[in-house]
Amino acid sequence: MSADRGDDPHRLTSAPVVVGIDGSPGAARAVDWAADAASRRRRRLEIVHALDLMATRSALDVYDVMVPPVLETIRAHGVEQLTAAAEAARRVDPDLDIIVSISEQSPARALIERSAIAHLLVVGTSGTGGTIAHLGSTLLAVVNHGRGAVVVARGADTAQVTPHEGPVVVGVDGSARGAAAIGAAFAEAADRRARLVAVHTWSDLSFDRFGALPEIIRDAEVRARADAVLAEQVVGWQEKFPDVEVVRKVYLAGPRFRLLAWSKVAQLVVVGNRGRGGFRGLLLGSTSNSLVQHADCPVMVVHPNGSHSS
Repeated sequence: MSADRGDDPHRLTSAPVVVGIDGSPGAARAVDWAADAASRRRRRLEIVHALDLMATRSALDVYDVMVPPVLETIRAHGVEQLTAAAEAARRVDPDLDIIVSISEQSPARALIERSAIAHLLVVGTSGTGGTIAHLGSTLLAVVNHGRGAVVVARGADTAQVTPHEGPVVVGVDGSARGAAAIGAAFAEAADRRARLVAVHTWSDLSFDRFGALPEIIRDAEVRARADAVLAEQVVGWQEKFPDVEVVRKVYLAGPRFRLLAWSKVAQLVVVGNRGRGGFRGLLLGSTSNSLVQHADCPVMVVHPNGSHSS
């Protein structure tokens, strides 16, 4: 575990792995992923359940429902869900240091606030109205406005969500803001003793919109420039993590297509937030939506205001 670093709250020894729950299958997968991450990093696990009671009160007032009894029932159900999630986490590692938190805030606000002091924040990919609706606006709000590293625990089942085989894949866009994602990907690969695949596309044109675009870059000068961008971005990290095997992949276009394809064999895909170049606008358009909602493995989104390390 890393030493305390006053300039980065995400790397403090006290920074927990935080996971949001709502009782859905997606949240259960997120708990498994978060518990595995906390166990490997020897960090505390914090399980958060947000009730969004203000919205509930407003809805109940409209229908003239007795508010206090309903709210108490909601709170009691939330406690039950937290207890069940903690039990699931202890099945991953009986020695985990676990705390549970219940919040009256909206899920997005509660999780974004917790992300400011979290080592990393983990969310699932399904949900229900009024709780953590991870396939809707809550997911996009947390991914776009969270701090540090946000992991969307994708996967059809637990075995796919917390695999220990396959490479870590990182999208490299050639920007200074994307450096945090590369550093996080190297740290993850080192922690998992996994190969790192660094993916760079020269253009951000969508492959599935322009299917006739070739996979390789035939122009020798463009290929050399693309190779140089990728090499420049990873060389410093290779020196810091000499034991990580790095495979460089350069494509002409189609960042969404390339990363989704790699997610089929990866144990984790890592991308930066609001980068430029080949992954320009990654979290503002169709590429981000595809990754956090359709990738076949967990996706880590790293914000430039905070780095991630084991």
